[in-house]
Order: sequence, then C-alpha cells, then structure tokens
Amino acid sequence: MDRGRVLSERSPRDSTDHPSGAVPPSRYESQKRRDWNTFGQFLRNQQPPVGLADCSSNQVLDFLRYLDQFGKTKVHIHGCIFYGQPDPPAPCSCPLRQAWGSLDALIGRLRAAYEENGGPPERNPFASGAIRIYLREVKERQARARGIPYKKKKRGGGSGSCSGSGTPHDGANSSIVRFS
Repeated sequence: MDRGRVLSERSPRDSTDHPSGAVPPSRYESQKRRDWNTFGQFLRNQQPPVGLADCSSNQVLDFLRYLDQFGKTKVHIHGCIFYGQPDPPAPCSCPLRQAWGSLDALIGRLRAAYEENGGPPERNPFASGAIRIYLREVKERQARARGIPYKKKKRGGGSGSCSGSGTPHDGANSSIVRFS
C-alpha cells in the first residue's frame, strides 16, 4: 500500500484496500446477485419446486405479487376516502405495496442476471410482454391511488425532481426478503 497517497486520490474500489487484491462488486452488481439468489430461492420453495430452465413469466408474476407484502408504499384502495389524494391528512388502513419504481428496477436487474447466468435472451421470462403489462398496470394503479400522474423522466440536467411524485423517494430502498 502506498502510504504517500492522499485518501481523496484513492478510488473506493482500489484493490489495495482488500487483502485478496480483488475489486469488490459494485452496489448494483451486489444487489443484482442478491435479487437473483432471492428469486432462485423463491422458485425452490414452490410446490413443486421450479427449476430456472422451466421458469416462465407466470413465476415472475407470482414473485412480484409475493414481494408486495413487504412493500413500504401506501396504495389507497377505491373505497378509501383518501383515494386520489397525493398527501392524505390522516392515516388509513390501505395496504402497503412495493413501489412501481422498485419493481421496475428489480425486473431490470433480474433480466440482466438471467442472461448473465446462461439464460437465452429469447426465453428471458423477465423480458416478456406479460411483465411489461403488469408493471404498467402497477404504475397506473399507484398513480391513480395517489392522484398524481407519472411523468417521463427528463434526461440530462435539471432540478433533480423528475417523477413529479411529490415524494423524495418512491420506495427504491424498500426491503426485499432474503431467505437463508
């Protein structure tokens, strides 16, 4: 290790920081690996267990629905007095769900992991039309429940507020259950 270097000059991924000399995976790569392992465990827990080679968009949809129970985003139901209100003045008993943005990012990571783990792109269940339709429906349902239309993110510079959701973060840090 070069003791003459200033800390600010060193990359956080500098291999001299790790005794094995290996560069640690990026945050994205680590999350992708955790998501892939979680999905694999979900498939093994099915009755009967489903192998990755036999996985279809049906299992992916089941996985997304399963994850909903661990969400942190309040999604008002049609009968709720706060349905369509962006900032409800009081609590209600509506369910917590996975935020659309979290599900969209999850599918993107799993789509990449599928192919990186040897899955043929033409059979990628994460890239199927059924998954795209499901994500679109979740996005629209959550937008209606909050009374806020989603706006396309603008590329490039800007103020940093792209989604127009009125919330600083739409649940991207919501927890995903890990199996041990």
